[in-house]
Amino acid sequence: MRFIGFAIIGLLALVLIWAFTGINKIPTQEEGAKATWAQVLNQYQRRADLVPNLVATVKGAADFEKSTLEAVVAARAKVGTMQMPADLLTNPDAMRAFEANQGALTSALSRLMVVAEKYPDLKATAGFQTLQSQLEGTENRITVARKDYIDAVRIYNTELKTFPGVLWKTFLYSDREPMQQLQVEPAKQDVPTVDFGTSGN
Repeated sequence: MRFIGFAIIGLLALVLIWAFTGINKIPTQEEGAKATWAQVLNQYQRRADLVPNLVATVKGAADFEKSTLEAVVAARAKVGTMQMPADLLTNPDAMRAFEANQGALTSALSRLMVVAEKYPDLKATAGFQTLQSQLEGTENRITVARKDYIDAVRIYNTELKTFPGVLWKTFLYSDREPMQQLQVEPAKQDVPTVDFGTSGN
């Protein structure tokens, strides 16, 4: 009987030690997810900063489609004036609005690049080629940053719902809410890689 008692005490001690080693996981993973979100915002800002130079370069092409440029300028303006509430990461409506605005800019830029294919003189200019390259690199960095954020949020949200994290959430971190994931609309799943038509030149 004494052996069974020691075994039970030993087992409980091991469980408690195992549980206590995860006491800081929730805040640590929350900070990790916030850091990866900062990288998402950083890359989106980098793209937004490229747009004015891109628009100015394209405006120099004779008869360039005005409606395409206006769509890019409007989408860029909407991204630039977007209000991001403090609870953006846990607010599904705010996250959807954020993604809708960024998606509109992605679509407008993609259309601009398709239309630019009709202007060989524009495509041949060094300034336009440089901007194309920068935009392509930024789109790739956005894809990586989004993936990193998705992974960090998955880990954080899982910790909130599984043992022993669920205990720590209940007793120590009751104010922590699951973070919102970035969603990819089916029609936009192939958007991140932008084909600028330079591979065949």
